[in-house]
Amino acid sequence: MAGEMGHRLAELIKEYDVPGAALAYLHDGQVSESAAGVLNVDTGVEATPDSLFQIGSVSKVWTATMLMQLAEQGKLTLDTPVIDLVPDFKVADAEVTKSVTVRHLLSHTSGIDGDLFLDTGRGDDCIEKYVAACADLRQNHPLGVTQSYCNSGFIIAGRIIEEVTGKVWDTALRDLIVEPLGLTHTWTLPEDVLRYRAAVGHLDGKPAPVWGITRSCGPAGLICARPADVVAFARAHLEGGLLENPRAMWEPQVDIPNPHTLGKQWGVGWILDEWDGHRVISHGGNTIGQSAMLWAVPDTGTIVCAVANGGHSGAFFHALAAELFRELDGLTVPAQLGPPETPPQVDVERYAGVYERVGNRMTLSVTDGELSLFAEATGAMAGLSPSIEMRLVPVDETTFVGRREGAPDWVSAVFFQLPDGTEYIHLGVRATSKIA
Repeated sequence: MAGEMGHRLAELIKEYDVPGAALAYLHDGQVSESAAGVLNVDTGVEATPDSLFQIGSVSKVWTATMLMQLAEQGKLTLDTPVIDLVPDFKVADAEVTKSVTVRHLLSHTSGIDGDLFLDTGRGDDCIEKYVAACADLRQNHPLGVTQSYCNSGFIIAGRIIEEVTGKVWDTALRDLIVEPLGLTHTWTLPEDVLRYRAAVGHLDGKPAPVWGITRSCGPAGLICARPADVVAFARAHLEGGLLENPRAMWEPQVDIPNPHTLGKQWGVGWILDEWDGHRVISHGGNTIGQSAMLWAVPDTGTIVCAVANGGHSGAFFHALAAELFRELDGLTVPAQLGPPETPPQVDVERYAGVYERVGNRMTLSVTDGELSLFAEATGAMAGLSPSIEMRLVPVDETTFVGRREGAPDWVSAVFFQLPDGTEYIHLGVRATSKIA
């Protein structure tokens, strides 16, 4: 199977324009690894199973795991207010400053505007400086009323780890997870990563102009690892080795308003879904031209981690997962939501307008009765993330799908209102409010 998968991996990266990819999976107690393609199209260095890729936001599960370890040690609880653990913590809303808890951060329900990408330097105080800069962050939505992906919240969570352990996040990661599990190919800082084969991200088929995100974003997405190390991390969540009760992280915390992207609910760090009646825990990650996906099926013990350095990575991961889980466990991975054969008639004028949050602005317009979306990155990521323009096709009254020109996969968007009447679009696991 492993040899066949290596051959199939090479076919899939060609199909989805991925420069290079690596894969590791655990099945029936055995770990299999494979790789295909190149780490950098300019150098032609081939990808190998032990190459280090940026796993992006899969890092969030590692940060959540460390906080759960500290909770099991009695040093905090999920319902401890952040300000009790980080006395200097502050956001723009005074009530949120007093009330937001660890649970809110780890389930993306804090409502804190989540995409502040801020370079606060390379020093060991970079996360401390980042959290100080959060003092001006507004609420994307009221505390605890819905889910919206929040990088800022996980960086604040990383600062909690620093305050409680007295160690910088990178060191705490090594002491609490990397070294106890014996991981040899997991690092956070570029000076460590460059000692190994390391992938370069690609945008539009070319090496990205920037290799990685800033050190201040570490708890939200800075880990670089080979897939086998990520599988070993997830294995500890199924079989033990990091937590006394890892299943506490699988307890649903909030329904995701748009359940068609990665899963139906958020747990503590993990995304939760169900395939053919089997619970699935997962997380994905994207950095500048690199992507990763991690899936685990507790009932069968199967774990899969795949990483890629560009191309149509979302469609690539879905195709890979569909084949692997069918072969390994006989499970059907749900198809990505696409347009119905006959789209329903929907009054799309009500959705036209401008939607905005920190780091992103979306303009929705109507032409000849059809809804179109134009989204652009703002702030620090402007110029590093391509703008998105696509027509949105209704699936039902509130659910739409769109596809960028040349892309093989459909993207889903859900419109919804909070009890106070505020209108939102939920796209890319983020809630963005209508401002005009």
